[in-house]
Amino acid sequence: MASFNSEDAFQDSSISLNDLESLHNFRSRSASLSSTGSSGRLQLRQRVAQLMACVEDISSDDEIHEEVSRTLDEAFLMWGKRLKDKWQEFRLHLVTWNVGTASPPPDVTSLLQLNSLGPTMDMYVIGLQEVNSRITNFLSDLAFDDPWSIFFMTVLSPLGYIKLSSVRMQGLLLLIFVKHVHLPFIRDIHTHYIRTGLYGYWGNKGGVTARMSLYGHTICFMNCHLPAHMENTEQRLDDFEKILEMQFEGENIPSTLDHDVLFWFGDLNFRIADYGIHFVRESINNKRYNLLWEKDQLNMAKKKEAFLQEFIEGPLQFKPTYKFDLYSDVYDTSEKKRKPAWTDRILWRVKNLCQHAPKEGEFSEEQTISVTLNNYISHMSYGISDHKPVTGTFGLELKPLLSDPLVTLNPEGEWSSEHDVLISYSAVPEFPSSAWDWIGLFKVAFRHVNDYVTYAWVEDDEISSNKDSKQVYMSAAEIPDMGGEFFLCYYSNNLQSIVGISEPFQIQPNRSLIEKDLTQEENSWMQKPDNLESHNDF
Repeated sequence: MASFNSEDAFQDSSISLNDLESLHNFRSRSASLSSTGSSGRLQLRQRVAQLMACVEDISSDDEIHEEVSRTLDEAFLMWGKRLKDKWQEFRLHLVTWNVGTASPPPDVTSLLQLNSLGPTMDMYVIGLQEVNSRITNFLSDLAFDDPWSIFFMTVLSPLGYIKLSSVRMQGLLLLIFVKHVHLPFIRDIHTHYIRTGLYGYWGNKGGVTARMSLYGHTICFMNCHLPAHMENTEQRLDDFEKILEMQFEGENIPSTLDHDVLFWFGDLNFRIADYGIHFVRESINNKRYNLLWEKDQLNMAKKKEAFLQEFIEGPLQFKPTYKFDLYSDVYDTSEKKRKPAWTDRILWRVKNLCQHAPKEGEFSEEQTISVTLNNYISHMSYGISDHKPVTGTFGLELKPLLSDPLVTLNPEGEWSSEHDVLISYSAVPEFPSSAWDWIGLFKVAFRHVNDYVTYAWVEDDEISSNKDSKQVYMSAAEIPDMGGEFFLCYYSNNLQSIVGISEPFQIQPNRSLIEKDLTQEENSWMQKPDNLESHNDF
């Protein structure tokens, strides 16, 4: 066999080691093929077919087998590395906490792992239950951000995170924060809630949900508070099934279970069945948590209920998180003496993406996403409620299906409040622009999409346009006099999200105002009486 292109490859059944020298040339010849063009892929497929024919004809010589295996291993390693290079890891930190109507604690550094030595998080998802929802508090929170939202924004915005989305139903609150750099690649954000308390008429129990497209992959987050008490397992399961049936408003939005990844978390209220309180507490004291797993109601239900079997949870290697005396790590000492339970949980489900088998002779180029749990722990130091918070840190390995923002924008020239300023932007051809789109000027530590300094309408404030780009202006009167570091963000009314963000840039302080202030300060100083000299006259 002189070459993999030779017709003899299909006829010669006697293959020698000398013939296999051509295997060393296989990689170099294949490298010359276009890896992106259809003709290159066709030739590569033909070579693989020829290789398969050769494998059928290879003799039983072990040396030949080893040589072929080594060459194939090299090819697979090279191909795997190239595939891996196209993927990225997206780090997600998820919190669930029944806060028992309490106010935020003084510090959440350990809860959010802000002192972690590893890479910073790309997204924080925070699910709270039993946020104070007394009528006066709830009405106030409808008009303004609630104290917990303000608290987490105050902590995270200086670190470069923006509140991407939030949804509230009475005591249930879901907050999502993300790094600025990811904003243009997060689209189709929708929220929903469903009541299950009092037969669906009251929102003390139920679920709040947020979904989005993250680099082209659909992700859904579901924060639930299910019915309490040992005997209500079936009610918990029925309520969760009802929550899963929830439909988002809008066109072409998948159902909850049709998302690529679904995270389910909250105060799920499942208890430890059968065992008495003394055995449960003794097992906990001896850190033999595994003795309790088989009687955990959620674990038991996952074995029987088909709709739960695709949900994954990390090992429960931490103390049951309910019920504690306030501001302590001591389990319930009240008259009720509740049996400890893992009520606070985080689970996830990855949809099977391999639904469409490739046609004969074609390669499947499936677009996949995988989820890895890096850490699943409780946080015993927080004592504001009778539940301990639980966190899960995840790595989402994904191949970005979106590589370019819909809108690219940047400031023109030097910016200051001494003159009007210009913004240039360009959009991809398929971008669904609207007359209600606007470009906002934001401080680098902005908290949410409405936390802008000023804005310009893309149509009303447009001053020039060509096929490649457009320009809009902002009035000098709206530019901060003191300057500082800022972003420009393009907000799409049709997509209800930020679809483009500039690099951070400096606005120069207004020199004339600074000089005026210095002159006034100097004059004020000169006009002051010389108190020291007057004092010396006495």
